[in-house]
Amino acid sequence: MKLALCTDVLAELNVMQMLDRVKQYGISGVEMTAGGWSPCPHVATDELLASPAKLAAFRGELEKREMRIVALNCSGNPLAPGALGEKHTASSYKTLELAGKLGVKKIVMMSGLPGGCAEDKTPNWITSTVSWPDYMPGVIDYQWNQVAIPWWQDFARHAAEHGVEQIALEAFPSQLVYNASTLLRLRGAVGDIIGMNLDPSHLIAMGADPIAAARKLEGAIYHVHGKDARIERGLADIDGLLEYKPVTDTKNRAWNYVAVGCGQDLQWWKTFFSVLRMTGYNGDVSLEMEDLTMSVEAGLRTSIDAFNATLSQ
Repeated sequence: MKLALCTDVLAELNVMQMLDRVKQYGISGVEMTAGGWSPCPHVATDELLASPAKLAAFRGELEKREMRIVALNCSGNPLAPGALGEKHTASSYKTLELAGKLGVKKIVMMSGLPGGCAEDKTPNWITSTVSWPDYMPGVIDYQWNQVAIPWWQDFARHAAEHGVEQIALEAFPSQLVYNASTLLRLRGAVGDIIGMNLDPSHLIAMGADPIAAARKLEGAIYHVHGKDARIERGLADIDGLLEYKPVTDTKNRAWNYVAVGCGQDLQWWKTFFSVLRMTGYNGDVSLEMEDLTMSVEAGLRTSIDAFNATLSQ
């Protein structure tokens, strides 16, 4: 496996400065955002699609540093009702087009989340039993069969036309695909172009075991995000893991994103990577740094040191 970096964490740097910094970390792969929620600080998607000269210059900066794009990321909510869904759908399709021009074979996304019915104006995440109240089964059927599956079938066909071979979906709270089972449900309906971007932090924060999930997802893991989470003792014990407080309120949250090794110890990470290899995954691990209890630089250095000690080569 090889360590890469999700570059939004260096958003204050321009693309050339960012690539130089990544190189200084001893990393030669980048995951760059080209659409979705991100402001896309390093990829001007519309400009690159409109200008062959700018596209060539962009490729040149990468080649000059022997840097490869391991994936383009356009995580958003293309299934949302109204303007947001339309905006994120458009940026998702543009990301596919850019991937084709850059020769990038893998896209990282989130599944999106529809409303609860055709008249709904807000995405609706169902996490309780469908047994009661009696309107719940209808919501699930609408979200999956009327919105998500048709959208993803069309998108997958378009992806293949642009040479994209893998769409790695990040299982994330408030998304229709938020765990191994929901990923496999969408993959079964759409095809093998759909796989998992296995981010341990989200599964940990929802009470799942990423190592067990990796075993379940054998053959369907297309990407890995290197990010840790910590369940906060004394807080999660009282209120459970469902958490809506702002991520900046670290002291009072039941769980927090933390630098790698500050949630799960290094032995856990060695086991995680070992099991990934058992399942056949030997690809990139894109470091995400979202620990708000330390500086970006400290979090990156801490995480890189942890990965250097644990990654299966």
